[in-house]
Amino acid sequence: MSKPPSDPAASPSRRRFFKGLTLLPVAAALPGCGGSGDVAPARDYVPTFFNAAEWTFLVAACDRLIPHDEIGPGAVESGVPEFIDRHMQTPYASGAIWYMQGPYLEAPPEFGYQGRLPLRDILRVGMAATDAHCRQAFEGRTFAQLEHAQQEALLTAAQDGKLELDDISSKVFFANLLAEVKNGYFSDPVHGGNKDMGAWKMIGYPGMRADYIDWVTVRDRPYPLPPVDLSGRRG
Repeated sequence: MSKPPSDPAASPSRRRFFKGLTLLPVAAALPGCGGSGDVAPARDYVPTFFNAAEWTFLVAACDRLIPHDEIGPGAVESGVPEFIDRHMQTPYASGAIWYMQGPYLEAPPEFGYQGRLPLRDILRVGMAATDAHCRQAFEGRTFAQLEHAQQEALLTAAQDGKLELDDISSKVFFANLLAEVKNGYFSDPVHGGNKDMGAWKMIGYPGMRADYIDWVTVRDRPYPLPPVDLSGRRG
């Protein structure tokens, strides 16, 4: 599919995000955010899985992983924390459809995750461990209370496996957190993320339209119609 007029590749941070698994530098803070991680909650959603401390951490981390910029919406305004909270209550996140028996080994990445924690516990344990590290390293402050630059430095260290955490590998925690953020950012809005189909509009994705085969091979023009979600709503 051809690139939309506002091409995500024009933004270095967006380009790095779409290429894969690297931490995005801040392009711009969400409207109303100060120098610290005091990010407004995603809409009026009340979490039913995460507790208050975990929710605050999650919102701050989502804001740093996909910040708002001139190219497209940020993760928080797109409802990504809401998507993750909902997803943690599924059989997939609880490990009900995983093979969760031992042995638990440190295996090469191509063999997938071999640990004992299901996804929802990976996130919860990782958040608690990161907050514990922050309290020790930053005079009692949690991750969400740190300056944006400090938050980004911690996430980068976790991404590289250089952040020493109790009870969990920081690299495992970061990889699963980032995957959830990306899933929520591009999900159908019915799942809580991608509010108003903002991510789809940004990349020119047609969504759930029944037929756009005539445009599959078009490379010199953007797709001319707005996206459609699973409910049939047009963006």
